[in-house]
Amino acid sequence: MISSEKKQGVVKSLQSHKTDTGSAAVQAGIMTERIKELTEHLKANKHDYAARRGLLQLVGKRKRHLQYIAAKDGKAYLDLIAKLGIRR
Repeated sequence: MISSEKKQGVVKSLQSHKTDTGSAAVQAGIMTERIKELTEHLKANKHDYAARRGLLQLVGKRKRHLQYIAAKDGKAYLDLIAKLGIRR
């Protein structure tokens, strides 16, 4: 589970205005941090299939958020994936 301090750091780095906590970019950033943590967990626990399923669902949800951002504003999408350090 992502810590609240890490979550707040992600929100602060990606928010578009002071009270922005739920935009698609912020949600994609939070999901990216959760994906990183789950990936590390699965490296140590190879047979945790429930966590693997949750990871795949989370990756799909992040993909849909990123597709929404790309359709809305292509430049914002490219900036976001560069900031998050993920591939296209």
